[in-house]
Amino acid sequence: MEHSDQTIESPRPDFLTALRVWIKIGLLSFGGPAAQIALMHKLVVEEKNWLSEKQYLNALNFCMLLPGPEAMQLASYAGWRMHGIRGGLAAGLSFVLPGALVIMILAAVYSVYGDISIINALFLGIKAAVIVVVIEALLRVAKRALVKTEHWIIAALAFVGIFFLNLPYPLIVITAAAFGFIRSRSDKTASQAIVKPDIARATVKTVLTWLAIWIIPFVLLYALGDQDFLVKLGTFFSKLAVVTFGGAYAVLAYLAQDVVVQFGWLTADEMMDGLGLAETTPGPLILVNQFVGFIAGFREGGMTLGITAALITLWVTFVPCFLWIFAGAPYIEWIGAQPRLKGALSAITAAVVGVILNLSVWFALHVMFASVTATKMGPLSLWIPEWATLDWRVLLLVVGCAIALLRLHWSLMLVLAMSAISGLVLQLPAL
Repeated sequence: MEHSDQTIESPRPDFLTALRVWIKIGLLSFGGPAAQIALMHKLVVEEKNWLSEKQYLNALNFCMLLPGPEAMQLASYAGWRMHGIRGGLAAGLSFVLPGALVIMILAAVYSVYGDISIINALFLGIKAAVIVVVIEALLRVAKRALVKTEHWIIAALAFVGIFFLNLPYPLIVITAAAFGFIRSRSDKTASQAIVKPDIARATVKTVLTWLAIWIIPFVLLYALGDQDFLVKLGTFFSKLAVVTFGGAYAVLAYLAQDVVVQFGWLTADEMMDGLGLAETTPGPLILVNQFVGFIAGFREGGMTLGITAALITLWVTFVPCFLWIFAGAPYIEWIGAQPRLKGALSAITAAVVGVILNLSVWFALHVMFASVTATKMGPLSLWIPEWATLDWRVLLLVVGCAIALLRLHWSLMLVLAMSAISGLVLQLPAL
C-alpha cells in the first residue's frame, strides 16, 4: 500500500521499554517464521510504529537472503535500528533464549525417557501437526513471494532441483539471485540512497569482532585438548550456519541427511521428534540444532556432555546471525532502494518457496510411512515409500490438524495439544 511506505515512525522508545516488547515477542513466538514475522509486524509496525512498512519489508527481504533464521535476524535488526548493538543483542537474545531454555529441558527429558511408549505416542500427534504447520508456512510464504509468473517458475525449478536432482541449496540461491538481478531494470536515481562514508571501516571492524566471538569455543576446546567430538560438532554446525539459507524449514533436509546418515548422531525418528519439540516451543525452529547437539552429546558421553554440546551448538548457530545482521544492517535501506538488488532478493524468496515444498514432501513421507527408501534413477533422486507401512493414525491426525489450522483457524498451541492427546488416545490399545 502506498500510504504504508510513508508511515511516520514514533519517537524511539527507551531501551527498557523496547526490551519488554522483545521479551514479549520471544515468549509468544510460536508457530515458525511465518507466525513470528506476522507477530513482529503487528507489534513493531502496526502498534508501536517503530519501523515503517517499507523499512520492515526491506529488512525482511534482506534477512531472507541471509543464512540462518530470518525471524530472529529481523528482530535483531529492529533492535539494532533503535539502540545499536545492545538493542540488536537484546532483541535477538530475547527471541532465542526462552525457547532455548525449554528445548534444553525437553531434550534432557527426551534423552532419558524418549523410548517409553507414552512419550512416543504424544510425539506421534505432534509430528502429524507439524506436517500441517509446514504446509501452512508454505502457503503463507508463497502468497507473499510468488507475485509474478517468473516467481512461480523459480519456485518450481527450485523444488525440482533440490528434491529430484539433489542440487545444493547455495547453488539454487545464487542462480535465482543472478536471474532476479539480470531481469530487474536499473534505475540511476536509486543509487542516491545514503550510505555513510566511513561505513566500510566500521563494517570490517564488526566482521572481525564477531568472527573472533564465533571461534571462542574452538579456542577453548583446543586448549582443553582431547575434545574431538565437540570440535567436530561445533565445526559441523558452524558450516551449517554459513550455508543454511531459508531458515529451519530449508535446512532440515540437509541437517537430517548429515546428522542421520553421515554422522549417525540421531535416528530419523529422533530427528522428527526434535522438529516436533522445536515446533512446540517459542523461538526459531532452528533450535532443532540444539536438540541434535544435546542428543548427540548425551549419546557420546552422558548428560554433562549433552548440555555442553547443546551450548556449543547454540553458540555457533546464533553468533553468526548477529555477525550477518550487524555487518549488513547499515546497508539494508540502500539495498532496498536498488531495483536490481531488490529483484535478486525477490527471486531468492521465490526459490525458498520451492525449498519449503521440498521439506513438506520429505517430512510428510517420513512421518506417514514407516519405510521410505532413497532411490537413484539416472540423474534423479527419488524418495519412494513402502505403501504397506502407511500409518493410518498419522493420516487421520493430519487430516484433523489440517481442518483445525487451515479451515477453522485454531491457534497453533491448541492444535498441537489436541493432536498430541489424540495421538496418545489412538495408541492406548498398544501401550
